[in-house]
Amino acid sequence: MIIPKHVISCLENLWSAGFEAFIVGGCVRDYLLGTKPSDWDITTNATPEEIQDMFTKLGMTTFYENSFGTVGVAIKTSENKQEIIEITTYRSESSYSDNRRPDKVIWSKSINEDLKRRDFTINAIALSPINGKISIIDPFNGQEDIKKMTIRAVGNPEERITEDALRMIRAIRFKTVLPGQWIIEKHTENAIKKNIKTLQKISQERLRDELVKIISSENSAEGIENLRIYGLLKYIIPELEEGYKVSQNKHHAFDCYYHNLESLKYATKKNYPIRIRIAALLHDVGKPATKNGKGENATFYNHEIVGAKMTKKILQRLHFPNKDIESITNLVRYHLFYYNVDEVKEASIRRLIKNIGIENVEDLLKLRMADRIGSGCPKAEPYKLRHLKYMIEKVSKDPISVKMLKINGKDVMEILKINPSPRIGWLLEILLEEVLIDPKKNEKDTLVNELKRINSLNDNQIKILFSQAKEQIESREKDEDQKTKDKFWVK
Repeated sequence: MIIPKHVISCLENLWSAGFEAFIVGGCVRDYLLGTKPSDWDITTNATPEEIQDMFTKLGMTTFYENSFGTVGVAIKTSENKQEIIEITTYRSESSYSDNRRPDKVIWSKSINEDLKRRDFTINAIALSPINGKISIIDPFNGQEDIKKMTIRAVGNPEERITEDALRMIRAIRFKTVLPGQWIIEKHTENAIKKNIKTLQKISQERLRDELVKIISSENSAEGIENLRIYGLLKYIIPELEEGYKVSQNKHHAFDCYYHNLESLKYATKKNYPIRIRIAALLHDVGKPATKNGKGENATFYNHEIVGAKMTKKILQRLHFPNKDIESITNLVRYHLFYYNVDEVKEASIRRLIKNIGIENVEDLLKLRMADRIGSGCPKAEPYKLRHLKYMIEKVSKDPISVKMLKINGKDVMEILKINPSPRIGWLLEILLEEVLIDPKKNEKDTLVNELKRINSLNDNQIKILFSQAKEQIESREKDEDQKTKDKFWVK
């Protein structure tokens, strides 16, 4: 793994000014794992004011809008792009009386003091590429824990967990997203189980951010299950856990909770976007509240309606953006749409498109597949799915009709000074056929001139032209429909 030149440049600038500086945090962990870090963080004994002053004099833009000693420095990369490097002053922190943030932040002069305040040993390693050689400071044996794939709290596990209760969720997240089979060290695990209730003090936004990172990972379903096993899920999405051990009917091999997880697993395997993954996880969240009866004949009438309301409440509580709330809620609401090739008509498909939005139809079909595969009793329905896609595309297309024209029946009556009669429809059909042959003619001035020319013909000639136009239009409709059928291999 190569450390980017612009990161080394930041370090060298600090060294040249007489300060210590190290790469720290998750980027060091990823570097040692051989995984490309998403960003690079630097720590130094320079104060925030000294960092700003130094990089500003070098002509760089800096940002300092927090109380934690983190300065953002805008620096150009080797690709001539601008990237923000976060540089933080060494610090040691006081007590955490609210289980969320330090009561006081104190600057420190020692890198070991700075590493001592970090959450897990694998994140408490400092690295310095001096003269092309990698120097590592690892006072808590984080490298050994990386080798053993072990998540261990720095120092006293209970102190680390009670300082910031979100670290419990972070432990699960690291166990989920890091490559390989990771474990949580026994004492750290005990500290999590002992202090679960302190999670109630964490803001919903912070919980949401960790949840999204877990769901975005390749092991998303395993991550959610670990949250449940450790007793943490009930403080994030208690509604989801209500489905645990709630059995379903003969169409499902899993209980409500594990069915949702299996659906998420499929959505993740297919690399679906996060909105579809969340919808897959929550699509049957309304089932426990609507269950009626027992055994293989149990019913869950209107669970999609109840589930949509619950989903909206969950996402609002976690402060998801309104746009995401709307799209995910709609997917849950309409995931159970009925479709049978011989029974559902075009009007039903149009209503579905109207409800969900044409831009969300593909997402709905993906969710439907995740639901089906997640049942554990999936039935192969390739033809039904292809036929549904054909119907959606068919009803979504602009119809071949006089509505396409830039003039209408009212225009015809005004232009020709005539009263309502079948002749108006004949004239519009003739004009439509000419526009289908040459779309450039669909301009009002051109159509008015053509209308006057056609109207100068006698009734018999107009009837003949109308009959020919109607025949040609019907033929075109059949051809277009057949092309759409061929596209989806349907009859």
